[in-house]
Amino acid sequence: MTAYLTQRILIALATLLVASLVVFAVLEILPGDPARLMLGINATPDAVEALREQMGLNHSLPVRYFNWIGGLATLDLGRSYTYSVPVIDLVTERIAVSLPLALISLFLSVAIAIPVGAFAAERRGRAGDALSMGVAQVGVAIPNFWFALLLIYVFAVWLRLVPAGGFPGWNAGIWPALKALLLPAVALALPQAAILSRVTRSALIEVLGEDYIRTARAKGLPFGVVLWRHALRNALIPVLTIVGLQFSFLLAGTIIIENVFYLPGLGRLVFQAITQRDLIVVEGVVMLLVATVIAVNLLVDLSYALVDPRLRAR
Repeated sequence: MTAYLTQRILIALATLLVASLVVFAVLEILPGDPARLMLGINATPDAVEALREQMGLNHSLPVRYFNWIGGLATLDLGRSYTYSVPVIDLVTERIAVSLPLALISLFLSVAIAIPVGAFAAERRGRAGDALSMGVAQVGVAIPNFWFALLLIYVFAVWLRLVPAGGFPGWNAGIWPALKALLLPAVALALPQAAILSRVTRSALIEVLGEDYIRTARAKGLPFGVVLWRHALRNALIPVLTIVGLQFSFLLAGTIIIENVFYLPGLGRLVFQAITQRDLIVVEGVVMLLVATVIAVNLLVDLSYALVDPRLRAR
């Protein structure tokens, strides 16, 4: 178990190091002066020089990289040129929207996908399997932004049950804030649930063909008990992998949905920073999201040891 944990942690740290080099290099190879790119072609030389000094562009590449890494280690992501505030303050404000949205979406996705996948696996080759997987295929094919617009029309415009967009803030109360996140969460969750249900079905069908499953059935255990108590746990490794990838996507890849619902989240922050050419914000937020994705994948790898006893024996 110790060797497995050490190996996964070292791989995560190496991945984080490589990712930081890539993010830093991508912004360094942009054509032209980053300071002039941010300020525009009409900026005065004094303004460009002042911004170059603020961004540390007057130093050599190795010095700039290590200064940047040192700032990341202390959560000093620099200061936004557009908003004139520390980038970490922007991230803290926006993560209060993106993180609950990602968690609600992931909960809905898992709550829908696991029962649907188990239902389809239990009825493999029958009408229930074909119907549930057909609906899942439709869910995979439908773009989430189109589904989001459909939800807005039905539940916000027609039925007037929830707001069509915007976020009142958590200071307005938990229920108003959750109502504002409900439609975006559903729009994100259903396509992800469609993917996860298909993975769950495939993993369960593979496990149900194992010898120990046939032995359990031969002992007289009901199929439902065998499915939920024995087969599902052994089918969880591919499911956990997809769940980890989905959480990373829901946290870092919700730019379109956040713009559809006008939510002040991290995705919208990155989009605005790109359009405003605020490279300090882009660099800091992207690296923070990369670190979050790597951390989530590390947790998924460690959770494998809880599911598979063979990994604990290493």
